[in-house]
Amino acid sequence: MRKARVVKLDRGYPLVRCEDGPLVRCEHATALVKGDELRAVVGDFVEVDVPRGHDKGIIERILPRTRAFVRKDPAERALPQVLAANFDRVFVAQPLADVNVRRLERELVLAYETGAQVTVVLTKADLAEDERHVAEVRDRVRALAGPDVRTLVVSADDPSGVEEVRALIPEGSVAVLLGKSGVGKSSLVNMLVGADVQETTPVREDGKGRHTTVSREMVPVPGGGFVVDMPGVRGLGMWEADAGIGAAFSDVEKLAANCRFRDCRHADEPGCAVRAAVEAGELAPERFASYRVLKQETADLRERREEARRMRGEKASDRKKSAARSGRTRKGGSKRRRG
Repeated sequence: MRKARVVKLDRGYPLVRCEDGPLVRCEHATALVKGDELRAVVGDFVEVDVPRGHDKGIIERILPRTRAFVRKDPAERALPQVLAANFDRVFVAQPLADVNVRRLERELVLAYETGAQVTVVLTKADLAEDERHVAEVRDRVRALAGPDVRTLVVSADDPSGVEEVRALIPEGSVAVLLGKSGVGKSSLVNMLVGADVQETTPVREDGKGRHTTVSREMVPVPGGGFVVDMPGVRGLGMWEADAGIGAAFSDVEKLAANCRFRDCRHADEPGCAVRAAVEAGELAPERFASYRVLKQETADLRERREEARRMRGEKASDRKKSAARSGRTRKGGSKRRRG
């Protein structure tokens, strides 16, 4: 049995790099597929058997994950989908000239929920109107992400921004690049590597990019660690995201601590400090609305999960085992790490 790490995932067959060097295309052991229904994802450490005369290796075991990027499976009502594992940082990429604030809030929640360090990268700054436009967008995003989160600006004609990103992927580390299709993730990877290792497509006439990446892959950064260029993630359904919401909306949570009632829903309860802040102009109504939507979505999903578990007759111990397999349990809960 060999120890290995999944470095690429496409068409359902993981490509792993064994500790002793070789790359092996693998399939999952029947016990994984039919038993716990586990699948290896990019970044996973695994144990692989390579039988003689077999054209693929067999992943016999997926080792415990230290961290995982999890969203609600868009094809299922109440099941998690793990997209990447065992990484140190999440780069949230948004195009500077077309920042989607609502999506950015959701991306930040999911990034925080992993417990990894979080950084926002504003791409395609060369498409901005002028330097004043760049500064305005950067300041607006910094205000949204919080003062402790670095917000970097990357442009095709300014290597300094790329160097700032590269410095955050030191040797031995792994970073995940999150963003929807067309935001310039593949171009950023190529700039980090210094070569066209990822296929890109020309920007459309409306300034928006096209979907390019179709597989998840750990790409080595010269002089540094690895960056995982994931396909554009459209659906960003929450999954056990209370801690992530608390980190992404720490200003709202701080206000909520001053509400008269501990279980205040910030709807029509008397003494609600959050609504008072909105009425006083201290909290943007749009931000409050996003917070409530995400909290309600998480609560609804939790209720559906519990109902599904009751119908399956699942015990509390089974839930803990499931969480441990997906890499969702950490001592002390979800740890907020910014940078």
